[in-house]
Amino acid sequence: MTEWTPKPNPAVDLRTLALSPEEGFVLSRLDGTTPARNLPALTGLPPERLRVILSRLVTQGALLPTPAPASPPSAFEPQRAASPAPEAPAEETALPVLDLTQQDEDAAPEEGPGAEDEPEAALGNYRQLFEVRLHPLPEDQRVAHAHAAEDPVLSALCFDPVPAVIKAVLENARTGLPHARLVARYHRNPVGLEALCARAAFAADTGVRRWLVRNPQLPASLFRRLWSARRLMELHKVGNDRDVPESTRRSARELLRQRFASGPAEEKVELILNTEGRALAALIGLPVDGKTASLLCGRTYRSPMLIQNIARWSAAPPALIAHLLKQEAVRRQPQLRMLLARHPNAPAEARRGGG
Repeated sequence: MTEWTPKPNPAVDLRTLALSPEEGFVLSRLDGTTPARNLPALTGLPPERLRVILSRLVTQGALLPTPAPASPPSAFEPQRAASPAPEAPAEETALPVLDLTQQDEDAAPEEGPGAEDEPEAALGNYRQLFEVRLHPLPEDQRVAHAHAAEDPVLSALCFDPVPAVIKAVLENARTGLPHARLVARYHRNPVGLEALCARAAFAADTGVRRWLVRNPQLPASLFRRLWSARRLMELHKVGNDRDVPESTRRSARELLRQRFASGPAEEKVELILNTEGRALAALIGLPVDGKTASLLCGRTYRSPMLIQNIARWSAAPPALIAHLLKQEAVRRQPQLRMLLARHPNAPAEARRGGG
């Protein structure tokens, strides 16, 4: 997949260009850091249409020409002539062959906090625009505006508390991920949040999910529907995030217990090891299957914190307690051996020695 990132040309006065409304919209969504592969989700336009629009923007000088790569071009990199031609006409500016039909599914979870979110100053401007100019309008007029609005009005309408307006915003062809994140962050009506998550592309976005769990009006039923297939580690993080409302944290902890009882053994081991056993405090009374026990017994343990937390876990399988008693870290620290020896699943000889 191409890593080409379209960048606006700062040397060109965009007001002098004859851009169509569609070209102006796409250009307004380019911040110079968003890869081309993310543009279909960001703009809502099909990949074929985006190729044509980006090609025209490069031709008209609105976008910087693609820099020549140092290594030989791949099938997804810009096409270049065998020998450079001086004073090439603008029409001959090459554009990368964009594979926009495939989305990099592994890229979204790697986004850092706040990735592609609007700056706080812009958020303040949008909110002020809504409060001063849009909020006083009747609801039916705001709905009509939402269906056809462009930015900044479209972003301002994401602050509307009425679900009907939010539904109209989501039906706008110009609505993209930045607008979806605004709705997830600021809308306080469960009906509007349900409408947002009905769009699969929005519900799968990392930024949308991050703001949804921090929204105090997120319905427990919607949380369970969206997070029921997430990894155990993700549920643990939500359940312990202090920025998440207590009602959602409670739902995350309940879902974690349910998923731990039937989830894959590899995820259970990942949860226990990555949290150094701290997650076990929320899993009291839940035993593990034989595969999970076998995977845990196949590791070497050096962390005193992890060993202590497993020793305090009443459901720890006997084989794991016996395995921990053989670890070098336990042999060197009598207090760890004593703690393990007192476990109800400890071998009889260890309990006699530890008593």
